[in-house]
Amino acid sequence: MSAEEVAGHYSRFRVTERVLLTGHSHQAWPDVAFDAQKQAWLDAAEHVDSKWGMAEEKAAFLRNWLSQRMGDQGGLIALGQNTHELVVRFLSALDLKARPRIVTTDGEFHSIRRQLDRMAEDGVELVKVPALPASGLAERLAQTVDDRTAAVFVSRVLFRNAHVVPGLGTVMRACDRVGAELLVDAYHALNAIPFSVSEEGLEDAFVVGGGYKYLQMGEGACFLRFPEHCMHRPVVTGWFSEFPLLAQEQDSVTVPYGAAEARYAGSTYDPTSHYRAVAVAEFFDDVGLSVDVLRDSGQRQVGRLAQSFDALDVNPDLIHRDRSVAFEELGGFLALSTPRADEISAQLKERGISTDFRANVLRFGPAPYVSDAQLDEAMAALGEVLRTKS
Repeated sequence: MSAEEVAGHYSRFRVTERVLLTGHSHQAWPDVAFDAQKQAWLDAAEHVDSKWGMAEEKAAFLRNWLSQRMGDQGGLIALGQNTHELVVRFLSALDLKARPRIVTTDGEFHSIRRQLDRMAEDGVELVKVPALPASGLAERLAQTVDDRTAAVFVSRVLFRNAHVVPGLGTVMRACDRVGAELLVDAYHALNAIPFSVSEEGLEDAFVVGGGYKYLQMGEGACFLRFPEHCMHRPVVTGWFSEFPLLAQEQDSVTVPYGAAEARYAGSTYDPTSHYRAVAVAEFFDDVGLSVDVLRDSGQRQVGRLAQSFDALDVNPDLIHRDRSVAFEELGGFLALSTPRADEISAQLKERGISTDFRANVLRFGPAPYVSDAQLDEAMAALGEVLRTKS
C-alpha cells in the first residue's frame, strides 16, 4: 500500500494537507480511532456501570495484540495510563534496602530519567553508563551489574538520536546471574523496528511501552510486560489487583494480589483509550501494516530524508547528522544536531512543516502516511531556513 493510499485513512488529521513529521513525538491516528472513541461514550451511556465487562474485552484484546507485536510467548501484560505509573509500580516492588543500586544510561527518556534522579537524591545508588556508542552499550551495562544491583533500566531505541541498542540479551544474562531485574523501554522501538522478546532472550525482562507514538493509539494505552513467573508484590498497587477477590471475606494478614496480569494492575481508568487502541490495532492488521512493512517504510523514508539533507551541503557547525551509524542501526526518525533546533523547528512550522526537537536535536519523524513529495518538501524548506542563517 502506497503512502497516498495509507493517507486516505487519516483524513481527520489532514495528513495530505500538511506535512506532519512529528512521528517520533506524536503520530497521526487513523480515522477508525475517532469512531472508536465515540463508541466508548455510547457504550457508557447505554450500559452505565456494566460497561466494564466490555472494557475488559478491549483490554484483553489489546494485551494479546501487544504480545504478538513483541514476539512474546510467555509473558503477562499489565495496562496503564502512562509508562511512568507502571515504572513506579515496578520500582515499588524492588527491595532497595537489600539491593540499593540501580544501573541505567545517560540516554533514557524523561519518565525514567527524572524518577531515578529524584530517588538518587534520597540515597539510592544510581549508576549511569554512557549510552553512546549504542553498539557496545549492552556490554557496558552487563559489566556494571553486581549483586548489589536491584535493576537495570535501558531503552531498545535511544529517544534522542534513534540509535538502536543491540544485544540486550547480554544484559538479561548478567541480571539473571546476580538476581537483578531488567526493564527495557520499548516505547521508541515497538512498531518502528523489529522487537521480539523471545528472539532477543528477554523472557525474564520487564518491558514498558505505549501507544502515543509509533502505535498511533493516542494517550492512555501504555503497558508493562513482565515474566509469567514473577512473584513481585509492588507497594504501589491498585485495587484492581484484588478485584476478583472482592466478593470474599478479606482476613489475610498480608495484602493479596490477583493472578496473572492482575499482579501489576492499577485502578479505575478511562477505557476510551482501549477502545481507540483496539480499533487502531485491527486497522494495522486489516491493511497489512505489519512490523516488517512499517520498518521497511521507515528505513526508506529516513534514508530519503538523510540523502536530501546531505545534498543541502550545509555548514556542519550549524547543523549536522551522525554519519557514523548506518541506517539499519537507526530507529524511526532522523536526528540532526544543531544549537538552534528550537528556532529552526519554529521556522519550519511557519512553512507548514511540523517537526519536533529536544535540546540541540532537531528530529524529522516520518510515518506511513507521509509521501515522498512531502519528505522532499520538508528538506527543501529546511534548506530555505538554513540559508537565512549562513
